[in-house]
Amino acid sequence: MLKEFNLLMDYIEAHITENISDEKITQITGISSYQFKRMFSYLAGMTLNEYIKCRRLSSANVDLAQGQRVTDVAFKYNYQSIDGFTRAFKDWSGFLPSEVMKNQAQKMLPKFNFFIDVRGGTTLDYKIKRLPKFNIVGVSKRIPIQFEGVNEEIVALAKTITPEQRKEMHELANMEPNQPLNVSYDFDEGYLQEKGMLTHMIGMATTSENDFNHLETLAIPASTWAVFSVTGDFPQAMQETTARIYSEWLPSSEYQLRDLPNFSFTDLKDSQQDVYSEIWIPVQ
Repeated sequence: MLKEFNLLMDYIEAHITENISDEKITQITGISSYQFKRMFSYLAGMTLNEYIKCRRLSSANVDLAQGQRVTDVAFKYNYQSIDGFTRAFKDWSGFLPSEVMKNQAQKMLPKFNFFIDVRGGTTLDYKIKRLPKFNIVGVSKRIPIQFEGVNEEIVALAKTITPEQRKEMHELANMEPNQPLNVSYDFDEGYLQEKGMLTHMIGMATTSENDFNHLETLAIPASTWAVFSVTGDFPQAMQETTARIYSEWLPSSEYQLRDLPNFSFTDLKDSQQDVYSEIWIPVQ
């Protein structure tokens, strides 16, 4: 997978003045653009759009230092106006384009290359499971995207589940992990910058049909799953493990992500310390 990631970085460099389509990302990496962008953000510490913008401005800096006109550079890198380019360049570099031309001021973001950095530390405990097609039945709500800490909107959603709904969910549940699941999907654009909304469902896994009017159904096709076990402070340990899955395990494993929702469950006790969780990631 790292080979494909680096091929995409080469493609971006060769087409830095053009728009990079989701179709091209999928063609080069072999995974959906959604999944690649998610992995990229964990690996690079910035979104793919931010990286491309910074690489364009870095290249623009070189052009300006070589004496090219601001107007020509602005339109070369797809800015619709000189004012828009000047603002973006100043925000990024701290310099005005005219200062670069006059004083040869320089700022650069080098091209990214991905490689495996082998370090000592904690292991990731996982197993591979194959599940037939199934449904997750439960309740859902659009909530704000939040990557760190306890999402109070999820807590609030859990409190809305009625005793009748809980009874119906448990009546339908007939397959592992036989625990109340948290599933997030349908992310808004800009989710990697922690902007917008997503749909979050709390429910149970079942192969039975949902005949209850009080419950919603999310269909999951047959797939292979990488199941990661986590024990630690909630939710920090779980969130840190998710980051390691995308930044360490996936790039170095023989598996690729499938474009399906992942899900998790947490065995919450009275204390939020030494809490057991599982993270289920769809792979192929």
